[in-house]
Amino acid sequence: MTDPAPPAAGPGARTVRVSDDREGQRLDNFLLGQLKGAPRSLVYKLVRSGQVRVNGGRAKAERKLEAGDEVRIPPVRLAEAGERQPPPKGLLAALDAAIVFEDARLLALNKPSGLASHGGSGISHGAIESLRALRPNTTLELVHRLDRDTSGLLIVAKKRSALTEMQALMREDGGIAKRYLALLAGRMPDGVMTVDAPLHIGLRQGGERHVQVHRDGKASLSHFKVLERRGGQSYCEVRIETGRTHQIRVHAQHIGHPVAGDDKYGDEAANKRLREQVGLKRLFLHASTLEFALDGGKAPYALNAPLAPELLDVLDRLA
Repeated sequence: MTDPAPPAAGPGARTVRVSDDREGQRLDNFLLGQLKGAPRSLVYKLVRSGQVRVNGGRAKAERKLEAGDEVRIPPVRLAEAGERQPPPKGLLAALDAAIVFEDARLLALNKPSGLASHGGSGISHGAIESLRALRPNTTLELVHRLDRDTSGLLIVAKKRSALTEMQALMREDGGIAKRYLALLAGRMPDGVMTVDAPLHIGLRQGGERHVQVHRDGKASLSHFKVLERRGGQSYCEVRIETGRTHQIRVHAQHIGHPVAGDDKYGDEAANKRLREQVGLKRLFLHASTLEFALDGGKAPYALNAPLAPELLDVLDRLA
């Protein structure tokens, strides 16, 4: 079967040559970088329909591009691309103030709770879209994601080489040391409690993700250490050796001490008490520290994000 002829170029269609630093990038991610503001659903539609061509032929969204490939990018009408209003100036100012580290390769954001890592599913402006609006002349790519309700360190790569190296470290056991701070319901025992429990992601009606401990799940390892006890609750440091979806929240629920303020896996009665007594209105989970090294171990990084003011207030009121 011969490949159908490519669509006519039409007004606005363009061909982009893949640069050396984009070698190995997936086609869908390349297109998201070229079509700023376009939702993933539109990108996949353009690829499936054959409007996107690589070296004149059809390609799948997961295709790894090579330097020198020529990618035809069709014209996209503003309404089609879901063109939205720019992020509010207040959000941009808040994110600018929340940048806790930056060099030529990486940017580290102390992401506020309630802000998604990226847009989609009805979310107009995620952290990455807002950062791109803040830095329109800088290439920015998410290295990883944080749950929308979790605050703390979100790492963004400014160079393709840094993104590739960071993602390789993410796949390595111990490649990146991750430390979280969490308030757990009830009194945890002293010392370090290690939770080695596999996690499986399921979908509930409506497509909502729900994670549970399941023998057929992916290996997941967390270490909980009590820093202090306040008001009958346990303020803990949590180190994770794997990065599964909702890992800390589900492991905390599994050991009978769910994260305070967790409306998905938490204790509804305990959450209500904490909301009324100390004003906790969000998930008490914060990504505080990331330690890793780039350049094959020659360039160490130790990044920190201070605890959000609203969480410090809760600790003060619990004392």
